[in-house]
Amino acid sequence: MNMTQNEVQAFKAKYPDIYQPPLKTRVLRISVWAGIIGLFVYCLIAFDFSPMRIWVGFERLGRVISFMFPPYIWTSWTEFAPIFEGLLETLAIAFLGTVLGAVIAFPLSFLGAKNINKIPFLRLGVRRGYDIIRAFETLILALIFIRAFGLGPLPGILAMAVSEIGTFAKLFSEAIENTSEKPTDGVKAAGGSRFQLVRFGIMPQVSPVIISILLYNFESNVRSGTILGIVGAGGIGFLLSDRISAYKWDEAWSIIFLIIAMVYVIDWISSKIRKRIIGEFEEVK
Repeated sequence: MNMTQNEVQAFKAKYPDIYQPPLKTRVLRISVWAGIIGLFVYCLIAFDFSPMRIWVGFERLGRVISFMFPPYIWTSWTEFAPIFEGLLETLAIAFLGTVLGAVIAFPLSFLGAKNINKIPFLRLGVRRGYDIIRAFETLILALIFIRAFGLGPLPGILAMAVSEIGTFAKLFSEAIENTSEKPTDGVKAAGGSRFQLVRFGIMPQVSPVIISILLYNFESNVRSGTILGIVGAGGIGFLLSDRISAYKWDEAWSIIFLIIAMVYVIDWISSKIRKRIIGEFEEVK
């Protein structure tokens, strides 16, 4: 039976409870929102978040930004060479950290994939290992490795590699688990070995995903490499920290601009590589 709009409105007015969520649901929603708002207000009070403090902070920030302009321009190669070397060092730290992490994480990812590792306690143990590694922030690892190996790029590379092992292994194993069983069934039907099952049934499906993850994390690690340099792990971040400590804000801004430009160029190149490689995989499939 079709009802007119007036009849629908009259029905809603007569039976309002039908068109409302149950009382239990409404109480739960109100409680959740009250908890979120209460936690938000508590954090503001606990961290001394006041309009006056924010206003004073913005005034100071404005003065700092004013010191950055005009940006510093290096007039000789001798002066610019350390900056250029720092940029290259940051790229090298990000590249080596990403590659080392991926090389170690790749075989571990198969131990954490349920369609490959059929032993539950071993698979769960490996996955908890991923979580333990990812629990350590790269910056904390860098500080630990600096104590062990001294200042320079090596602690940054090791910290980044260890951090990426947990991240890559988790993402790779999830990609392996989400593969279709049809190609692997075809390899099995043809009498293929377990290695051939992985090589021809799984790898063609996960390779574009793995490459995309590697490229994205490399871009992210270039930015992380800057932070690692600030704590003494080499790279352009060390030079940036030095300029800020010396109140050379115009040079600091120029270095920041170079970092932004470097990240932009890497992002552009990696997007081209992703389209090229993933496109080739799709054509093969």
